[in-house]
Amino acid sequence: MRTAVLASAALSVTAAAAGRLKKREIEPVTIRGNAFWRGDERFYMRGVAYQPGGASNVSDPIADTAGCLRDVENFKRLGLNTIRVYTVDNTANHDECMEALADAGIYLALDVNTPLYSINRADPHPSYNAVYLQNIFATIDVFQEYDNTLLFFSGNEVINDPETSNTAPYIKAVTRDIRQYIRNRGYRSIPVGYSAADVGENRMETAQYMNCGTEDERSDFFAFNDYSWCSPSDFITAGWDQKVQNFTGYGLPIFLSEYGCNTNTRDWGEVTSLYHTNMTGVYSGGLAYEYTQEPNDYGLVELGPNGELEELEDFQVLADAMAATSDPPGDGGYDSQTAVSECPPFNDPNWLVRSDSLPAIPQGALRYMDEGAGDGPGLSGSGSHFAGGASTGTATAGSGEATRTGSAGGGSSTSGGESGSESAATSLLTSRSVAPIICGAIVVLSSLLGSSLL
Repeated sequence: MRTAVLASAALSVTAAAAGRLKKREIEPVTIRGNAFWRGDERFYMRGVAYQPGGASNVSDPIADTAGCLRDVENFKRLGLNTIRVYTVDNTANHDECMEALADAGIYLALDVNTPLYSINRADPHPSYNAVYLQNIFATIDVFQEYDNTLLFFSGNEVINDPETSNTAPYIKAVTRDIRQYIRNRGYRSIPVGYSAADVGENRMETAQYMNCGTEDERSDFFAFNDYSWCSPSDFITAGWDQKVQNFTGYGLPIFLSEYGCNTNTRDWGEVTSLYHTNMTGVYSGGLAYEYTQEPNDYGLVELGPNGELEELEDFQVLADAMAATSDPPGDGGYDSQTAVSECPPFNDPNWLVRSDSLPAIPQGALRYMDEGAGDGPGLSGSGSHFAGGASTGTATAGSGEATRTGSAGGGSSTSGGESGSESAATSLLTSRSVAPIICGAIVVLSSLLGSSLL
């Protein structure tokens, strides 16, 4: 009996260690200069938006193992390395889907907000509160475990016209808070940034604002949803040449967090341009919108009531465009120098931010930086928009720096965060550190089984 118990324990240790190893099989993507990197190789996002059911059916596709495993096969056929998910359940288990994605070489770009836990553009101040931050920190806790978590979006299209530009300080505060939480908890350096609507009146102001101020306040990247290329079109007709010119020297990685105008039949000609050296010195690829057909008619596949899929015309056209377009050789003309923007001045009616100061983190959320967020509410929580406990003051510049060196999660960090190469190295060391555990468990198990035969 004792031998059996010990053997079982050894097997459990081995299985647990192997499980941890499996989560570390894919190399994390890091940032250097204005680009993403997988090791020493430039990483360009070739992705799709993935939220079956859309906004009308709030669910977590990463927790739907059967659906995920079915769709991973199509992601491979499309030639993808990234999917974007807008809503997840931070109480659910995501291991099987995330491991299947990792096995396929696919990374996750994740929105941390849900419809009930988000910044309310109509009244942003009360919605930036401790209950809201606890939910998004709990989501960070869940997904930082996976090395194919590519990045976190702190918000999506919160600013969708000139009037809602007054929400910018709250978006930026959330980005600051997530970055500080990741550092305080000792997690690897997962990039955090904002996915903007392509609002012509304040596109550049939004980008500049997310990259101005002290280091703790600035984003790791900037992304925007761009539907200006409507087939048939080209680099100049779509105005993409001007956007490349405007963002040259910006200093942060930029990519399209959504693209794929459907005004006309889509020929996906923008794929060729997006991965051409005309753009890769500034852009790092993009995410086509979207995988499943929803009422807005952007889908690549039609999802039936019993989970069956029907490919739509756009599916093969996009797959062919991806297959015919290679990444440029070498570094793609990236800019190795980072740069800090000047904060844009108040400009009524297009940019309604009067001060460079940000709201202070709500008092009730400070403890999460040291204690962790604990369990999240999932998709059945009561929401946070009017939960109380909002910010009561203005932050001091630099207050978002890490206040401790965390011990939870994938390796240690310093108060200044890890460099890209250090972050990747930490992840690899984490993987290797469990190898002795496995070897030791096997030795113990072999000894026990041998003894039982004597």
